[in-house]
Amino acid sequence: MTAATTFPFDNSYARLPERFYARLDPSPVARPRLVKLNEPLAAELGLDSATLHSPDGVAVLAGNATPEGSDPLAMAYAGHQFGGWSPQLGDGRAILLGEVIDQNGQRRDIQLKGSGPTPFSRNGDGRSPLGPALREYIISEAMTALGVPTTRSLAVTATGEPVMRETVLPGGVLTRVAASHIRVGTFQFFLGRKDNEGLQLLADHAIQRHYPAAAQAPNPYLALLEAVIARQAALIAQWMSLGFIHGVMNTDNMTISGETIDYGPCAFMDTYKAGMVYSSIDRQGRYAYANQPPIGHWNLVCLAQALLPLFADDEEKAIEMAQGAVNQYPALFQQAWLERMRRKLGLTLIEDGDHALIEELLELMEVNQADFTLTFRYLANALGAGAAGPPARDQFIDPTAFDAWASRWLERQQREAAAIEVRRAMMLAANPLFIPRNHRVEAAIDAAYQDDFGPFEELLKVMQRPFDEQPEFAAYTRPPAPDQIVHQTFCGT
Repeated sequence: MTAATTFPFDNSYARLPERFYARLDPSPVARPRLVKLNEPLAAELGLDSATLHSPDGVAVLAGNATPEGSDPLAMAYAGHQFGGWSPQLGDGRAILLGEVIDQNGQRRDIQLKGSGPTPFSRNGDGRSPLGPALREYIISEAMTALGVPTTRSLAVTATGEPVMRETVLPGGVLTRVAASHIRVGTFQFFLGRKDNEGLQLLADHAIQRHYPAAAQAPNPYLALLEAVIARQAALIAQWMSLGFIHGVMNTDNMTISGETIDYGPCAFMDTYKAGMVYSSIDRQGRYAYANQPPIGHWNLVCLAQALLPLFADDEEKAIEMAQGAVNQYPALFQQAWLERMRRKLGLTLIEDGDHALIEELLELMEVNQADFTLTFRYLANALGAGAAGPPARDQFIDPTAFDAWASRWLERQQREAAAIEVRRAMMLAANPLFIPRNHRVEAAIDAAYQDDFGPFEELLKVMQRPFDEQPEFAAYTRPPAPDQIVHQTFCGT
């Protein structure tokens, strides 16, 4: 297999100095078997699906062969993990094979996750169970269909080898695609070493790759920070509007590109609860649903601190510039969140009371244990002469409490200028009917461990059209029965 027929690499990160990474090949596995190939994504990347399905292609996706033009490496980074500083983290179970330019002219990383130990593994085995690889595939592709900026999943390969965690599990390798794998923690790595030269090289690389307009700004590095802040504010607002909980918002899990990355113990809420936590390792609730916006702010302060040496020679002036940038975040987030939530409620005009109206609904949903996704989706059934379907009030233990709120919402609707059909269509486009519910994801993984990939494939099919009515898959809209509720999710590392 040649680079020309498979991976037309152009590896810019590998051209940075060697202190940015460790060069090494993936570790081979015993019996690689392709479980899933994302053929539309392969085409987008200019890759040949038939070649990837071949034994040579599967060998690359499993880490048993390195294609021509690849320059495999494990990236170095640092980070704050649950608020505690770790001066060196890095890719402990991932290898960046290289970069390709996709059909839209965009540079994309191709990385193997679960491909064996690296110098950053910290005594880990560098492997992944098959389940977490399938989980990331499902969630990242669902996020894509939901319109959320995200890393993508190109392939899942079974290794034919056992992985020891709490129990013995089959191993898997995920092939991940990203705009880049540069993180807040990547900048922190160089700050921690007082390596200002490396910091500047990294910032210049990030500007060229993600924010070329910043290069023309009076202070390119401040412009870089401001651009990252804007993207992260918009991204987290979108998470919040969908009931998504990342679960591990460490600084090494926040990208500079503004993509969602590292789907470990993530989850979509069923019953709404502001303090909802699924992650088994988030014992204090640091990364609970409602904490995500302030944690995003905290992480961006860390990025600003890392970039300080590049802003100005005078430290006080540099701090003032950084503070001015990060102080923009709350307003940017609030604006993005309100825009998302107004769409969810079918509101096109801006009124001062909108924030209170939204918060009142969320409070009622929590008290009444309403399903987050279905409540918002079914609100659209109250608009339009031809609208029909389950009423949102059915999600509430006390429907009369919802009725009181709904009367205020409908009164607010009366002041809208847009046609009611337009507002209803806006709501249907903003409120998915289908999400990858936790019990469905777990069921797909459990079946896969028995070598049955039917539930995995069906869930993927459903999630390709999350906003569309799919009567044949109506069961996928339903919240879990009491005995199906998933109370904890796990990293799988």
